[in-house]
Amino acid sequence: MPSLSCRVALYSHDTMGLGHMRRNLLLAQALKRSPLQAVVLMIAGAREAALLTSAAGVDCVALPSLRKDADGHYHPRHLEIPLQQLLALRGKTTRAALEAFDPDVLIVDNVPRGAVRELDPVLESLRAKRRTRLVLGLRDVLDDPLTLQSQWAHAQNQDAVRLYYDAIWVYGDPVVYDTVREYAFAPDVAAKVRYTGYLDQRARLSVAGFKGKDAVAALGLPLGRLALCLVGGGQDGTELAEAFVEAELPPDTNGVVVTGPCMPAQVQRRLCRGAARRPGRRVVRFMREPTRLLRHADYVIAMGGYNTVCEILSFGKPALIVPRVKPRCEQLIRAERLRALGLVEVLHPADLSPAALSAWLARGPAPVPPARGRIDLNGLDRIPRLLRELLGDGPRLPPRRRSRAEVHHAA
Repeated sequence: MPSLSCRVALYSHDTMGLGHMRRNLLLAQALKRSPLQAVVLMIAGAREAALLTSAAGVDCVALPSLRKDADGHYHPRHLEIPLQQLLALRGKTTRAALEAFDPDVLIVDNVPRGAVRELDPVLESLRAKRRTRLVLGLRDVLDDPLTLQSQWAHAQNQDAVRLYYDAIWVYGDPVVYDTVREYAFAPDVAAKVRYTGYLDQRARLSVAGFKGKDAVAALGLPLGRLALCLVGGGQDGTELAEAFVEAELPPDTNGVVVTGPCMPAQVQRRLCRGAARRPGRRVVRFMREPTRLLRHADYVIAMGGYNTVCEILSFGKPALIVPRVKPRCEQLIRAERLRALGLVEVLHPADLSPAALSAWLARGPAPVPPARGRIDLNGLDRIPRLLRELLGDGPRLPPRRRSRAEVHHAA
C-alpha cells in the first residue's frame, strides 16, 4: 500500500428509506479512521444525505431522488419529469462526480447496475480506464431466493459482476444466512465473495457532535424505562407506529416512536395527536442518529431493516421485530433466522395490533443471549483489511493522473 491516503467512493441508490445511505456512512467512518485514512466521497440518492454526513466529516453528492412504490416500481420522488430523464440525470451526475474525484475504489451498495441500470455507463467508463477497483457491497439477505434469482437473471446482474467487479463484500455471517448458497451464485461469481461479518453499530456513537448529550433527557420524559419504536425511513411504517402509540405500556415506562423523514406528514400529525393524549409518549420525526436513543432502550419494537437489526444485536436489546413483507420479504427472512438463534422475537405484520404489542411489552424485557457469542459482528474491523488486500493484489494499477494544481504544487 502506498503511504498516501486512498480515495474511496460509495454509491447508494436510496429509493426506499435511509438504510443504504446509513450503512455506507458507517463504512465511510470506519475507513476514514482506519490505518488506510481513506478520503471518502459518498454518492447518495436521498437528499437527507447532507444532514447525516455533515457531522462525520464526509462529503456527499446527493442525487435527485427516486421512490419505490408498494409493487417495487420506481418513480421520481420530487422532480416532475419522466423517469428516464431522472435516471439519465442521476447517471450523468454520478459519472461526473467519479471522473472528478478519480477514486481508487468504488463501493456500490446492493444493486450491481444501480437503480434501473443507471450505473451502466459509469461501469463501462471505469472498466475502460482500468483505474478504479469496484466492490459490490451486499447486505446479508436480499429477498427470497426464487424472487432474487429471477430478478438478477432479468437484470443480468451476475454478468455485470463478472465484467465489472473485483470483489463482493457480504455484510453478514453465513451462520445466519449463507448468501452464496441461498442465491446459487455461479462459481466464478461466488469466488469474488467475502463475508465481512455484521457491522457493529456502536461505532456510530463516536461521531463528533454526539458526545456528552443525553438524547432521552432532551425529550423531557419522566424517569422510567424506555420502550422505543423504530420504523426506518417511515415510508411504510404507519401501521407499526400507530399500533405502538395506542399500545398499553408497562408501569413506569415511557414510549418513543421515531417516525423517519419519509413518513407522510398527515400520519405524523395523527401520531402526535395520539401521543399527546397518553402520558409518557413522544413522537420524534427525525434523528441524525437514532442509535443514541436505542442504547438507552429497555424494549425495542421495530421493523427489520438491516441497520436497525444490527443496532439491536450490537447493543444486546430485547426486541420484537415486525418486518416488512412487501415489496421484498428480506426483513422477514432475516428476522426468522435471528429468532431461530434466540436473538430476537418476531411478530408477522398480519398479526400486528396494539393488543399484540401491549402483550409483548407486559411480559417485561427478557434476557438476551450475547449476539457476539453466536454471530460475527466484526465487519467494521475486517473491511479495511479487505480493502488493503484489494488494492495490494492483482495487476499493477496505472498511476493517478495529477491535476494541474497538483503538478504546480509539486514543482
